[in-house]
Amino acid sequence: METVLFACVHNAGRSQLAAAWFNRLADPAKARAISAGTQPAAALHPEVLEVMREAGLPLPASAPQRLTPELAAQATRLITMGCGEACPVVPGARRDDWPLPDPKGQSLERVRALREAVRERVESLLAREGWAAQPR
Repeated sequence: METVLFACVHNAGRSQLAAAWFNRLADPAKARAISAGTQPAAALHPEVLEVMREAGLPLPASAPQRLTPELAAQATRLITMGCGEACPVVPGARRDDWPLPDPKGQSLERVRALREAVRERVESLLAREGWAAQPR
């Protein structure tokens, strides 16, 4: 079982989008995703909640979580998203960076475009690694 950790600063937008798409589209016997932030916000961005609800993938109302050493230790792959110097190093995990814009305060149109860009990146990762769920 592979665990992909999506990390950004606030864990209120990009990393939440990526983990939600990943867990929806991945074969759960092969891979799962978690998300966290280096400086977690108090709540998910409302525009992110809205566009994911529109896509039929409502996000839980749970608060963003802090990226801790214990959480990072679960990851076999780390995908950072715009956290720059604050991005963590996870020993032993393969690392990639997805330079995506922060959705906070953006129009729904822009956040929808971000949602689709994240989905495309997740689909590509799943196909490349052989982790995609088989169609029913």
